[in-house]
Amino acid sequence: MFALSGVRNVGEGLVAQMLQERDANGPYESFHDFARRAPEQALNKRAIESLIKAGAFDSFGHPRRGLLMVHESIIDAALVKRREEEKGVMSLFGEMEAASDSGWSSETQIPDLHFTKPDQLRNEKDMLGLYISDHPLRGVEFALRRLVTSTIRDLENLETGQVTIGGVMTSLSRRFTKKGDQMATFVLEDMDGSVEVTVFSKTLTEYGHMLVDDQIITVAGRLNKRDDQPASFSAQRISVPENLDARIPEIIISLPTGFTPEKLEKLKAIIAEFPGPSPCKVKLTGGKVFDLGDTGRLDFEKALAPLRLTFGSNAVKII
Repeated sequence: MFALSGVRNVGEGLVAQMLQERDANGPYESFHDFARRAPEQALNKRAIESLIKAGAFDSFGHPRRGLLMVHESIIDAALVKRREEEKGVMSLFGEMEAASDSGWSSETQIPDLHFTKPDQLRNEKDMLGLYISDHPLRGVEFALRRLVTSTIRDLENLETGQVTIGGVMTSLSRRFTKKGDQMATFVLEDMDGSVEVTVFSKTLTEYGHMLVDDQIITVAGRLNKRDDQPASFSAQRISVPENLDARIPEIIISLPTGFTPEKLEKLKAIIAEFPGPSPCKVKLTGGKVFDLGDTGRLDFEKALAPLRLTFGSNAVKII
């Protein structure tokens, strides 16, 4: 119950009514079945819209965008039928359905239409406060990592100073200071954490056109830490990286104990099993680096786990 009641516009009372019917008469088999059986008070259209956007009905196999387009008409039809049945009236279409075995149905069809990934994730964030089905940075996180000096999670280990971070921007807010200058704040989120970023007037004048919710950006700025206050981050330069998905991550394997023949054979086996576009380099004690060349390129997503299992989690880095 807690997960559903955590959806925006959905309360515990409404969820309890849905679950009471399910527990009494079995699982809902489809959205049409849900509309026919759920208590009328639970069929609040605003709440149902929020549940659709959050993915609460995904288990029925209905695409979210298609269901969002027709859920109101499905609910309206179900409520009309209930009231007719309560009055002991069967509609003409009801009689036709009962008498015919042709397979014809008056049920509203749910279009096979899907949200784009950005739209689906934006809806999840709006309804739940977090991403569920995926993350906006999935697939570009390693390319983005090459453009920054720190992950957001690692900011807590840094001292006051200049840092470049990157991620997806959310919760953008613009406002005026007491002096009449415009400023902005937003939350920057990467795969590991989030931080609030402040953009003061001068920086906002230069980079304000780049500030859009759900935009992937890098921010160079100042990390400020004081003993008696939470860390703060003020932006000085903002960039929108281009062609992130076209950037090919690079694998570096650090071998502090030396590059033994046994480790070479294990690496060759992994390369043979998971060939791909990512270049691979081996870093030895003392800092010497060997580039394995075109024959040593890997599919980093598939090879990452076996590489870390073989050489150690801290020995394998993606840049």
